[in-house]
Amino acid sequence: MRVRWCVALLGAFGTASVVADPDTTINTDRPAVTESSVVVPAGALQVESGLLLSDARGADVLDLPEAYLRYGLLERTELRLTVPDYYRDLRDAATGAAGFGDFALGLKQQLGPIGGLDLSVIAFVSLPTGARPVSSGGYDPGVQLPWSRSLTGGWTVAGQLAAYAPTVAGARNYTGELTLLLDRQLSAPWDAFIEYAGDFRERGGSQQLLHVGTAYKIAAHQQVDLHAALGLSDAAPRAFIGVGYSWLLPEH
Repeated sequence: MRVRWCVALLGAFGTASVVADPDTTINTDRPAVTESSVVVPAGALQVESGLLLSDARGADVLDLPEAYLRYGLLERTELRLTVPDYYRDLRDAATGAAGFGDFALGLKQQLGPIGGLDLSVIAFVSLPTGARPVSSGGYDPGVQLPWSRSLTGGWTVAGQLAAYAPTVAGARNYTGELTLLLDRQLSAPWDAFIEYAGDFRERGGSQQLLHVGTAYKIAAHQQVDLHAALGLSDAAPRAFIGVGYSWLLPEH
């Protein structure tokens, strides 16, 4: 069922005219927790993917392909598909939890710029399509409000407010999120960031991270990234490191 849904959605994307202006530079959600505050160009398809290795305090979890499909429906509206990730506990590969997670559908509406502030709202729902050890087993909604503002000297400040309602052990575990990010453009294709991200859950304690990363545009429509984090709270992963690749598809 999960594969049929993904194929059908990819087919729908493929029937549309995919356009990426040669002068447009890729702008990704990866690798920060804070989402981008702008949408992909109308008619363009952007693919973002990666690999993450986490020390989850008792498990070494491999997570891939971290794939997002972002399609520009309108000038300020984006359709989003989160492809199911595959999770594997490498510390206990024989008996540890493994399998594909849930996939999610969402929409992103760009509201800014407003007084120099770029602003968007993202609404999504994840569907219980994953393997039993990994899936939440519920239809889990979420809403995110990412923002950013350019400063002088190549600096950008950004952040995100979000609310999630994941299913945990058959019940909602309402979660609020706050992020704050400072980014520095080191050269035209290269930037680096430092970020605080905190998820504050109704049950189970907060998950707070200090996150750093860098991204390099190897071409106008292609980007590679590297990022890592340290957990600041007992419920957070002890640490993680990840790499990624993103591509804004050109006209075809």
